Amino acid sequence: MARSVSINAHDASELKSVVNDGESGTRRISATKLHDPSVTFEEYYYYAQVARTHPSEASDAPSTASPSRISKYIPFRKGTDAVENHVTVGEKDGDGLPGAQPWHNASEEEYVQASRALRTATWGAIFYLITTDILGPYTTAWAFSQMGYGPAAVLYFIFACFAAYGGFLLWRMFLQLDSDRYPLRSFGDIAFRVAGKFTRHVMNIVQSVQLLFNVGIIIIQNGQGLSQISKGSVCFIILCFVWAIAGAIIGQIRTLQKLGWLANLAIWLNVLILIISTAVIFHSDPNYDAALANNDAPKGPKITTAGPPDGVGFEGQVVGLMQAVYSYGGAMLFVEFMAEMRRPYDFWKGMVAAQTFIFCCYMIFGFLIYSKQGQFTINPSYQGVSPYTWQTAVNSIALVSTLIAALLYGNIGIKVIYSNVFMDLFGFPSLAKKSGKLLWVAFVPIYWGLAFVVAAAIPSISNLSGLIAALCILQFSYTFPPFLMFFHCAQRDAIQEGEGFEASTGRTIRHDQGISRWMRGLKKNAALNAFNLFFFLGSLATAVLGIYSAIVGLIDAYATTAVSGFSCTNPVGA
Repeated sequence: MARSVSINAHDASELKSVVNDGESGTRRISATKLHDPSVTFEEYYYYAQVARTHPSEASDAPSTASPSRISKYIPFRKGTDAVENHVTVGEKDGDGLPGAQPWHNASEEEYVQASRALRTATWGAIFYLITTDILGPYTTAWAFSQMGYGPAAVLYFIFACFAAYGGFLLWRMFLQLDSDRYPLRSFGDIAFRVAGKFTRHVMNIVQSVQLLFNVGIIIIQNGQGLSQISKGSVCFIILCFVWAIAGAIIGQIRTLQKLGWLANLAIWLNVLILIISTAVIFHSDPNYDAALANNDAPKGPKITTAGPPDGVGFEGQVVGLMQAVYSYGGAMLFVEFMAEMRRPYDFWKGMVAAQTFIFCCYMIFGFLIYSKQGQFTINPSYQGVSPYTWQTAVNSIALVSTLIAALLYGNIGIKVIYSNVFMDLFGFPSLAKKSGKLLWVAFVPIYWGLAFVVAAAIPSISNLSGLIAALCILQFSYTFPPFLMFFHCAQRDAIQEGEGFEASTGRTIRHDQGISRWMRGLKKNAALNAFNLFFFLGSLATAVLGIYSAIVGLIDAYATTAVSGFSCTNPVGA
């Protein structure tokens, strides 16, 4: 006979600081904490089920709320500003988080209505957000030059499908864990509820590394662009340092609302770069100097191949493949997007539409540029424009758009580190306090200094982006989602009749514990769980292979091209 275990989610020590909800034993909604280890999986699951039945989530429910927070600032690419809602807790009173002081005297219904008033995004808005967050075709043509038409097209399609599947898993977990009482606000929140505090910290660290390296990549891009504009008359590393200093100065802006209009401007500037560079490349010769400096490709007849080209080894092809991973890297923000939706159930519509549109853009741009430039394609493709006037024009536009992107990455990166490391682990003050603001002033130049060191030490965009794709981006899009879903299903499907969370008493009832409970949960959907486990292990193996290939590629680049750490030589020539 099964042993009956009663787990009190709110022990005596916790009750001292809890505001009780009338006669029940549960916490009042305004007194809940975002990362409370005493809250069980069953409680999160229970309140998520309640939230999904709320009238506002019905398909025909009218929207009378004000514009969503995410409509104020559209993210540029791969890890931008939607996490503002999570990492800037305390910058403003009543920031929408449970526990904000102004809500302590509100009724349950008032709190729910106010909380849901902030959720206004539709699936159409999500399509726009995902597209602007992920779409970045400037690496696609170079990936084609490393793999050939056939492998590149097939692998881009496969990775698009797997990226959509990873997004689907995040969507399913969000629907079953998010509620008005315990809202999900970031990727790390899912990790905390499914696999605990340690997993959340690991994912926050990976996110921080990704954002830091993204800033480093942008510093390299801007340094290369300025070097091309100056025709190599200024030392490359000095130009990179200038951009790091500029970022450290402008990066003193703490709140992303002040960068909102700049983020929107960056989107249209990138569209302009895409149009100009494609048109000019089709009416001019390749940039042979840049191709020789960056790819070690001497001037000669253009070569395009259906399969892997001669001279590109296995590691080079894997680095090319990592550009596909880099190109689909947006899952880190999917939870933030869903948190802003009036009907989170509709997220899949926007995601599928966006992934389809993005895949088509990548295929069209990759085929066109690779067909025109062949082995002379460089990364980023717009710096392969050969006429100096047009090259200067697109580089000048890119300097503005990429600086905006770097500011967004840096802003979020610093807040993620500060909130999840220095505040959580070391008790640093909130950024709303004067001491926190002073610490922000000191943190910004340190962060940009670290990004400059990364850029100066590894000034090869293709290999550095391949490295960060394998090390971080691949994890959020392909490795973490099946890993979290595996643990999620094990706990959800282990719940038997008579078990679960009791709202009337605030207790979680379980009839057993340990490995037998986990095995029962995994057996319920054995085929799906086995596939997710296989998907997780395969993604992990791909990440290891990608890291190895990127490192080998960097070694080869140092040996055979103009790439050199802390050097005055521009990696794409003058």
